[in-house]
Amino acid sequence: MGELPTYLVSAFIGVSLAAATGFRIFMPLFLLSLGCRLELFQVGDELSWAGSPTVLAATSVAMILEIAGYYIPFIDNILDSLSIPLATIAGTLLFAIQFTDISPFLRWAMAIIAGGGTAATISTVLASMRATSSIGTAGLGNFLIASLETIGSTILTILALFIPFMAIIVVIGLFYFFWQFGKKQLLKKFRKAH
Repeated sequence: MGELPTYLVSAFIGVSLAAATGFRIFMPLFLLSLGCRLELFQVGDELSWAGSPTVLAATSVAMILEIAGYYIPFIDNILDSLSIPLATIAGTLLFAIQFTDISPFLRWAMAIIAGGGTAATISTVLASMRATSSIGTAGLGNFLIASLETIGSTILTILALFIPFMAIIVVIGLFYFFWQFGKKQLLKKFRKAH
């Protein structure tokens, strides 16, 4: 089996990093910065800024604050209202930096649709799950959701950076799970209504 085309690998990385921002906005940015700083992978000139001490420090602090905030009941719901637009922006940017050598129009159109759309979808589904948990458990069940989101973002980012083919399979699996979960919820509401 031959190697995957470069654009396809870039798309896998971009979509997977965008999906990871749907779980935690700053985790992918922090791990990307840390990887660049430690020279764990090669990046082009367009990403050389990511490994700077300033970017690493900023993303570290932002990541810690974001993770901590999701463990505080009801603050987590407030963070969800901010995270959907911010994850969309971060997902768009992380997708776009994978494609620096194509026309700007195509690059940003793909980034908004694939990167922003992926991040927004995952962030929206998780915010909905947290809202349901907040109502059903008075916020006590949100601890589990917050932990799973942090773990999910970490694993997905590492896979995206080192094994993009595996990362895209995880993303497809997530979308399938969300679709099945959404169908079941709609069916329950329909049965209650009738």
